[in-house]
Amino acid sequence: MSQSDLQEQVFAEPWHAQLFATTHTLASAGHFEWKDWTNHFSAALKSSDGLSPSDGDAAYYEIWLEAFEEFLIIRHLADNEGLAKLKGAWTSAYLRTPHGAPVELIKR
Repeated sequence: MSQSDLQEQVFAEPWHAQLFATTHTLASAGHFEWKDWTNHFSAALKSSDGLSPSDGDAAYYEIWLEAFEEFLIIRHLADNEGLAKLKGAWTSAYLRTPHGAPVELIKR
C-alpha cells in the first residue's frame, strides 16, 4: 500500500466510519450474517427514491443508519425505546459539548 493510499480519506465523516465499524463488528461477532445485512441494506437503497451519486456520502450513510436501526429491531438486537433513549443521550451530549471537543456520553 502506497503512502497516497494511506492518506486517501475513505469515509467523509467520522460517524460514517463508526457506523460501518459497528455494523461489521456485530456481524463478525455472529449477531447476524453480513449477507443478510447487505440484502436488507440493498432493499433500503432501492426504495430510497433514487439515491444518486450526486447525493453524496451523507445521503448514503443516512440510509445506512436508518436501515441498520430497522435491521437491529427486526433481529431483536435493539428496540425503538432503547434507540430513542440512545439518540436522546447523544443529542444531549452533543449540545453540551464545546465546539471542537469530542462528544462523550455520560454513563449513568
